[in-house]
Amino acid sequence: MKYSQMLIPTVKEVPADAEVVSHRLMIRAGLIRKVASGTYTYMPLGHRTLLKIIGIVREEMNRSDAQEILMPSLQPLDLWNQTGRSVDYGPTIFCLKDRHGRMNVLSPTAEEVVTFHAAAEISSYKQLPINLFQISAKFRDEFRPRFGPIRSREFLMKDAYSFHATPECLEATYRVMYDAYCRIFRRCGVNTVVVQAETGEMGGSGSHQFTVPCETGEDVIVYSEDGSYAANLERAAVDPLAKEEPTAPPPALEEVHTPKVGSIEAVCDFLKTRPCDMIKTLIYATEEETVGVLVRGDHEVNREKLTQLFPGQRIELAEAKAIEACTGAQVGFAGPVALEARVSKLIVDHAVAAMAEGVAGANKTDAHLRHVVPGRDFSMESPGVLVTDVRNACAGDTFHGKPLLFKKGIEVGQVFKLGTKYSKKLGATFLDEQGKECHCIMGCYGIGINRIMASAVELGHDEHGIIWPVTIAPFAVLICSVNPEDESVATVSRRLYQELTERSLEVLWDDRPLRAGVKFKDADLIGIPVRVTVGKRSLAQGNVEVKLRREREGRDVAVEEASQEVQALVESLLSECAF
Repeated sequence: MKYSQMLIPTVKEVPADAEVVSHRLMIRAGLIRKVASGTYTYMPLGHRTLLKIIGIVREEMNRSDAQEILMPSLQPLDLWNQTGRSVDYGPTIFCLKDRHGRMNVLSPTAEEVVTFHAAAEISSYKQLPINLFQISAKFRDEFRPRFGPIRSREFLMKDAYSFHATPECLEATYRVMYDAYCRIFRRCGVNTVVVQAETGEMGGSGSHQFTVPCETGEDVIVYSEDGSYAANLERAAVDPLAKEEPTAPPPALEEVHTPKVGSIEAVCDFLKTRPCDMIKTLIYATEEETVGVLVRGDHEVNREKLTQLFPGQRIELAEAKAIEACTGAQVGFAGPVALEARVSKLIVDHAVAAMAEGVAGANKTDAHLRHVVPGRDFSMESPGVLVTDVRNACAGDTFHGKPLLFKKGIEVGQVFKLGTKYSKKLGATFLDEQGKECHCIMGCYGIGINRIMASAVELGHDEHGIIWPVTIAPFAVLICSVNPEDESVATVSRRLYQELTERSLEVLWDDRPLRAGVKFKDADLIGIPVRVTVGKRSLAQGNVEVKLRREREGRDVAVEEASQEVQALVESLLSECAF
């Protein structure tokens, strides 16, 4: 393909809302253009890379005996109501009413629809296992779309769904898919860390997340230095802290007037104490219960850990009126003393249970309590109290005695053991060998196509632009003709283009009548892995320059040997991504 015939709209400046490297470079290199907040058009170079990624994913899914289908993005809301996920997703899900008054959703994922089909088509154990996948657009109404394709409102995803007769069969397919994901990410040239993950809105009994370590990522990987443990922040467990031993018997409770001082920071400033000496009391609500949650002032409640304590229920922070009705005080002054009698359940984090004493709200507006002693001033052993790990891991924590470390990452894929959550609610059953009706056991496997693309840019770039892995680069080779109006330059460039194309290499020929400096800057920006520069000066010596994008210097190669040399370089780059 000739550069002069392609739409490659490179630019020097980028919008102010392009916060991360991948977003900035994908705009500058002309790979994407913004249409509206969180929605993008993929321009010719960007689309070529997406197709490369899709091709790799499709090959590995076919290799794993998954069967490709295509389900609608427009789905009846009734299906989502049956599983309860219309509530779980909340405002993140796009809902719309058609002209007949029927409510629909724009699919963020397809468990409901695929299970609907399974209920209609699967009747016997002889049809199982079966694994169905699709590659299609998905939608989520992000409150704040950011980071370009990493967190957009419309995105491309490969989602697969498997159906099984036994847990052992699910485990076998889960392992097959896990291995396929390892191959996919290796072939795409992105290094991933596999971590234990929470199932979130998906539900199920187990999950692993494939994360690209990257400082601009939104996910946090928690791991031990020896590699024996890795989990995302939502799943990361921590050892209970050692019980603090008081230097003297704690004094009795002391109420302190704290007018209009409701936040942890404000209380600490007012009382000259530290966040780690505070007992933070949060009031949550399910459809049926009011729940008190206690964490240390310098810790944060882990939403996923808390959700796991209330299976099948949606739990959210209570509204201000409900908090005031429960505690008898304005928001910001809730505390653990006498709270057990006011809530259905009291969840106490291990770190609070380990405190010798602390400062907490007094369940009275404009008042706090000093010298609150866990176990003395509020129970930790009665039936309505649960002491457990319910907070985010943080610096200084350990798991199984090993210090925990933290790094950011971009989630690019996740695999789930769904169990029977969806098959029970949507009636996906089969008859086993004894003729007994059983619910299908399901697995689910997702990959973010756009996120792979963005992650590759986050990992592969320098101050000049993108450095693509050859397997997903828009082109493998760029021929840069310096002074293309010169007959010798044009002739050699055309010859090399034909020779390399005949060797089944994808070649972009920069035939534009522009200065060499402009062409080289564009070449570095769009990041084609191998560049061949054809110019009068080198041709006078019978050479062209061959340069890898990731290297600073090129080298002269005889014109007669250039095609073979370039092919060898491409094959070497391909071998780095081979599995």
